[in-house]
Amino acid sequence: MNGALVTYALADGVARIALNDPATLNAASEAMGMELLAALRRAGAEARAVILTGEGRAFCSGANLDDAAELIADPLRDGGAQLERTFNPVIEEMRRMTQPVVVALRGAVAGVGCGIAMAGDIILCSENAYFFFAFPHVGLVPDGGSSWLLSKAIGRVRAMRLMLLGEKLAAADAFDWGLISRIVPDAALDEEAQTLARNLASGPHSLALIKQLAWKAQESDLAEALAAERIGQCEAGRSEDFIEGMQAFRERRKPVFKGR
Repeated sequence: MNGALVTYALADGVARIALNDPATLNAASEAMGMELLAALRRAGAEARAVILTGEGRAFCSGANLDDAAELIADPLRDGGAQLERTFNPVIEEMRRMTQPVVVALRGAVAGVGCGIAMAGDIILCSENAYFFFAFPHVGLVPDGGSSWLLSKAIGRVRAMRLMLLGEKLAAADAFDWGLISRIVPDAALDEEAQTLARNLASGPHSLALIKQLAWKAQESDLAEALAAERIGQCEAGRSEDFIEGMQAFRERRKPVFKGR
């Protein structure tokens, strides 16, 4: 499955999804958003782990402002309609899908691209990557879930600084602030993402439960988190992979998980 603006490939249980408009540094148009949503839904049906990246020298340069040009003449223009149709469903799909999503970032990660990147479960950055919350420079507000995802990851005060001032955040600072998982040399980014994703794709069914528990913890209090863990442990304990894990432990061998 290769659309005009998003590519998709499946191998070894890993779906590789890539934004594919390098001439615009993968500027996010509505058409790209629809293709991305379709690719994520396909991965949810057939993959065990996902890589999300961008082709060329940037992950995403933000919204494709050519899409907004036609709105300028309309006094009743609704700049949020495209979000409701495309990019909000993309973020919700990434959060809802059971497969772990490894996001591999290089170059610019700007505008709505920040939200898409932060919705990943493991976030890898090349040394030249940077986040750019550029919204105030064009008179807009953060979108793609950035106001929530950024504040949850690095705290309100630091998030306010980046969003109000429209500053760039280099990969090294993003790592120090807890926004990303790891920094790797640019030449090693794709290989590192593939290695991580293949490891996740060979993991047990409980990885899906761990992902959901972590997301729910952001939205709940301690009592709710404890209750969710109790339910998740019940499901994990009834899986084939738990039996395999226990047998492998007793036999002092590496387990072979099937994701069920």
